[in-house]
Amino acid sequence: MMSRKPHTANSSAEQSAQPTMPNWLMIFLAIACGVIVANLYYAQPLVGLIRADIGLSAEAAGLIVTLAQIGYAVGLLFIVPLGDIVENRRLVFVSLLFTVLALLMAAWAGQATIFLIASMLIGLGSVAAQILVPYASHLAPEQSRGRVVGNIMSGLLLGIMLARPLSSLIADHLGWRAVFFISAALVMILALVLIRALPTNRPASRHRYPQLIASMAQLVRHTPILRRRALYHAAIFGTFSLFWTTVPLLLAGPIFHFSQTGIAIFALVGVAGAAAAPIAGRMADRGWIRPGTAMAFAVVIISMLLPLLARDGSIVSVLLLVLAAILLDLGVSANLVLGQRAIFSLGAEVRSRLNGLYMATFFLGGAIGSSAGTWAFEAGGWTAAIALGLALPLLALVYFATEFRRNPVESSAK
Repeated sequence: MMSRKPHTANSSAEQSAQPTMPNWLMIFLAIACGVIVANLYYAQPLVGLIRADIGLSAEAAGLIVTLAQIGYAVGLLFIVPLGDIVENRRLVFVSLLFTVLALLMAAWAGQATIFLIASMLIGLGSVAAQILVPYASHLAPEQSRGRVVGNIMSGLLLGIMLARPLSSLIADHLGWRAVFFISAALVMILALVLIRALPTNRPASRHRYPQLIASMAQLVRHTPILRRRALYHAAIFGTFSLFWTTVPLLLAGPIFHFSQTGIAIFALVGVAGAAAAPIAGRMADRGWIRPGTAMAFAVVIISMLLPLLARDGSIVSVLLLVLAAILLDLGVSANLVLGQRAIFSLGAEVRSRLNGLYMATFFLGGAIGSSAGTWAFEAGGWTAAIALGLALPLLALVYFATEFRRNPVESSAK
């Protein structure tokens, strides 16, 4: 079985290569992941400004975000797996240089076509963050792997959550192009530090690239942990994307009358959700992945019930939405780390491929949630959107319940 192989070939080599990770390196990797992944989200609140400047039609404006997501999904499936056969430090360095060039291309773009191509390339290069996560897992000893992954994912999640308000503030003062110039400078500095500071990690796998990509289908087929954890998080991340796509529409509408600055401030409440990542990592290290998953589902479901009570523009309604946003981000952050801890327990030689498949699956769930949420909001208003957002974790919870009827030997990492 593919799900059992990873425990054999590299387990002794992995343990011998695993001194305790220094705190400075863990913090640095967390910051690096946040800086890299933020590039996917800078453009979201700037679509109107960018569209007007580069001559993009209103109908095609959504491509600014969609193409970045497509590029990221392609990178997850075809670049991240290279971490299983290519020396990780150099792979990250090359990916970051590629990202710098794409960011500069976006900053200088004077035509819509050039900017849209740059958006897709930014997404493609930003998968460097998902090479660093399994790399960090490799450096961490088994007994603290969940804690390390949780802390690094908290940095990545902070990058996601801070990207939108930061880009809005920079664009207000310096223009939207400055966002991409500043990010290019930050990523360039990061690349130079990473190539000097990170220890070498040479994968033991001798696969050729075509074999590597072909093996991913076998991993999906023979790794039940991967399938379950990816589908769990696809549902939860779909709710996350749905909420954060539609709540700005609600806040800017006739009920709340929020300004763009007000919406940006509201988005900052999601930063609290990153606190769940290291806590979930510690729970996973203690073998509490299943109870932690049940708690994450419960928190997300509660977070979708609260907005149904926000029916007017009162302070109470605003507070309910704030609490819902915090709980949603807490549940999503926790479940993400629990899932990664489970799949990273399968062995070093397949971690990059597993991470790419895991991320690509739930990223697709997020894209579906965002699109379906916008449709539901337009068709049936806020209540319809939230009802859809509530249905996703409920379906995942039903699927999760079937896990207890299966043979526990099938998935020792659960």
